[in-house]
Amino acid sequence: MRWKVLLSAPYMQPFIERFRPILEERGAEVVVPVVHERLEEADLLAIIGDIDGVICGDDRFTERVLEAAPKLKVISKWGTGIDSIDQVACAKRGIAVKNTPNAFSEPVADTVLGYMLCFVRNLPFMDTHMKMGVWHKINGRTLAECTLGVVGVGNVGKAVIRRASAFGMKILAHDPIMPPHEFLQMHGVQMTSLETLLAESDFISINCDLNPTSHHLMNEERFALCKSNAVLINTARGPIVKEVALIQALKEGRIAGTALDVFEHEPLPQDSPLLQMPNVFLAPHNSNSSPVAWERVHLNTIKNLFDVLEQSQ
Repeated sequence: MRWKVLLSAPYMQPFIERFRPILEERGAEVVVPVVHERLEEADLLAIIGDIDGVICGDDRFTERVLEAAPKLKVISKWGTGIDSIDQVACAKRGIAVKNTPNAFSEPVADTVLGYMLCFVRNLPFMDTHMKMGVWHKINGRTLAECTLGVVGVGNVGKAVIRRASAFGMKILAHDPIMPPHEFLQMHGVQMTSLETLLAESDFISINCDLNPTSHHLMNEERFALCKSNAVLINTARGPIVKEVALIQALKEGRIAGTALDVFEHEPLPQDSPLLQMPNVFLAPHNSNSSPVAWERVHLNTIKNLFDVLEQSQ
């Protein structure tokens, strides 16, 4: 074998026997470690020393890990987000970082709309009452009566906007990079400051990348700007929302509810107050779920790996 490849992507590991022949045929010896959610720095330090290429999930590729990987040529991320990889340190060492842009925009946007419909139509709450033997009608609203604030108008943000527009929602958006005028005009999107968006939105959808400027973007000060009936939906990255501030805002009734697919610490600790709140919907970082999208990412992640390894011969 010409290369030693670490395959630690949790979504790909269950299908490793289908992909192993493809990898081996192209010269890769495949190492498949046990991964529960991600590999932390200490986990990687123990195995990275002789690795040429990686197919990873949200593993913590810190500078220490990269220093311990003298043969590493490429990190091929399964999916889109590369915030767990020290990209500056990779560039310094000539390690290529590859991903699949726009990998899960459609399933993630469907998830956002699903959560909004659950809250606006009170579907889970009425289901709970019915199963408890309580015949109780809860007043609902239509999405067309609501304002949606979209934080981050990249591929996912645009997919959310397209869906919300079809439901007749008023749409506010915030992004430091101005989206194409034609898109904004077609869907009736009003670009605004984050402060205005928070103050006027019934639903706030977090769809931006995690970076130094977005870390704890939603904090105590930002939650204080929200409407008391607002619902926060985060399907992007957990640390964009300061969880202790969110929990406090929920307890004090400064916002009406939240739906979270991502968390500051994953898996979500079992002592988290979020688990006990009836106005909170939780999911295990799974809004990307789609067989069609997964297959495309499986194949593109392998392609990205060998594009670099074969070029390095």
